[in-house]
Amino acid sequence: MKRLLVFAALAAGVAAVVKKLQDQEAERDLWAEATDGVTTEPPSDN
Repeated sequence: MKRLLVFAALAAGVAAVVKKLQDQEAERDLWAEATDGVTTEPPSDN
C-alpha cells in the first residue's frame, strides 16, 4: 500500500513539472510571436 502512495505522489509530481514546462514554453512562444519584427532602433527621420 505504501508503494502505491509513493507511486501516486511521484506521478503527481512529474505531472506538475511537465505542466509547468509546457506553460513556460507556451509563454515563450507567445512572447516570441508578440515581439517578432520589433526593432529597438528608433525610426530614422528621412
